[in-house]
Amino acid sequence: MDRMDWRRLTTNKRYGLEERYDSAFKEDRTQFQRDFDRLIFSAPFRRMQNKTQVFPLPGSVFVHNRLTHSLEVSSVGRSLGLDTGHELMERHEGLGDDFATSLGAIVSAACLAHDMGNPPFGHAGERAIASFFSEGKGQYLRSYRDPDTGERLTDPEWRDLTCFDGNANAFRILTHRFEGRRKGGFVMTYPTLASIVKYPFSSTVAHKNKFGFFEAEADAYRRIADEMGIICLENEGSRIRYVRHPLAYLVEAADDICYEIMDVEDAYKLRLLTFPETRDLMLAFFDEQRRQHILNAYPDVTDENEKIVYYRSCAINFLEHECVRAFLDHEDTILSGTFEGSLIDSLVGNAHEAYSNMARLAVDKIYRSKEVLDIELAGYHIMYTLLEYVLNAVLTPGNAYSRLLLSRISPQYQLHDPTLYGRVMAVIDFVSGMTDVYSLDLYRKINGSQLPTV
Repeated sequence: MDRMDWRRLTTNKRYGLEERYDSAFKEDRTQFQRDFDRLIFSAPFRRMQNKTQVFPLPGSVFVHNRLTHSLEVSSVGRSLGLDTGHELMERHEGLGDDFATSLGAIVSAACLAHDMGNPPFGHAGERAIASFFSEGKGQYLRSYRDPDTGERLTDPEWRDLTCFDGNANAFRILTHRFEGRRKGGFVMTYPTLASIVKYPFSSTVAHKNKFGFFEAEADAYRRIADEMGIICLENEGSRIRYVRHPLAYLVEAADDICYEIMDVEDAYKLRLLTFPETRDLMLAFFDEQRRQHILNAYPDVTDENEKIVYYRSCAINFLEHECVRAFLDHEDTILSGTFEGSLIDSLVGNAHEAYSNMARLAVDKIYRSKEVLDIELAGYHIMYTLLEYVLNAVLTPGNAYSRLLLSRISPQYQLHDPTLYGRVMAVIDFVSGMTDVYSLDLYRKINGSQLPTV
């Protein structure tokens, strides 16, 4: 049975700088820590502070946005990587003294970047882009023929649009060479890039419309995966499927832990959940003895908000340890590519029941709340309008209004790409990269409902 090798999986080779790769090069700040620093200081990462996580961006009560969520996921991811790395060093000889540190840095960096491809308005923005092409005004592109070249979108290219996914878009942002930028995009290490890809297959074999890379980046992912010895399941034309890089499971676990726990805390802050409801959800992971110990740990603390903060930290710590144990229990199947599901799915007993109950309540009381549904309704309309106008401008660049609108868009977006697919993807690059506030501002100006002030 094929089995992936940890040494190959943790190469520090960089995408776009392969010719300068030196496996023997050592430094105080590892290549994976450089990935983390490069992401922290990047514009796409900063823009996440103005992108919806679940609830509308804060008014008087601060709730999570994409940036604060990603920072917290990265923190949990570092712990998952470090703890898993130390255990693996006990199991396997010759992994190197810095193996655990490297795993912590890789997972932490990948967690920082995992949501960088998400458009404005949270997951509603993702669905809006996909549905604009599958059932909205963008449907005409399916049969559209470029009047100059006669070119049409291929079936795989059309699938990229109708199954648009933020995960695939994150991989594109990190690897695509935008106009005027350097080769290799962010020039990240192979393990960090692969650990971001939760669904390592093309849109033509998407699972529930989830996939990991667009046609434009298929060769890039293939090169990265093959270099690290990631097991390939299918590679026929546009049908590409690999198993996950093992560390992608830890990135996913950090995300699962944070969004479920922190969404509950946000719901409490917004008074969608009561203190007793929130407390019981957080403490449901523990047996009665441990629960009483937590409740009695700080008898002098009377502030209910502070109590929830402590209960939340206990729940996150518990889930982190459980996910490390699940990863180690399933290491063989993970490395052979036969592991199914997620680490959270592998939790047993009380932990599994508590997480499932929290997830069910989150759907009923949080994700279907009026506040969340309102932002989704607005997000759909804004995204549809922007896609319609910008796409029309790109396909009819000679029109007076088109020239005006295109002049407002940064030249980094390849809106004049020689291929039809390239131009359409440039439109998606532009719209998906917007913050919530910027997209609303541009929407108002396009509609003439807001005039700029001088």
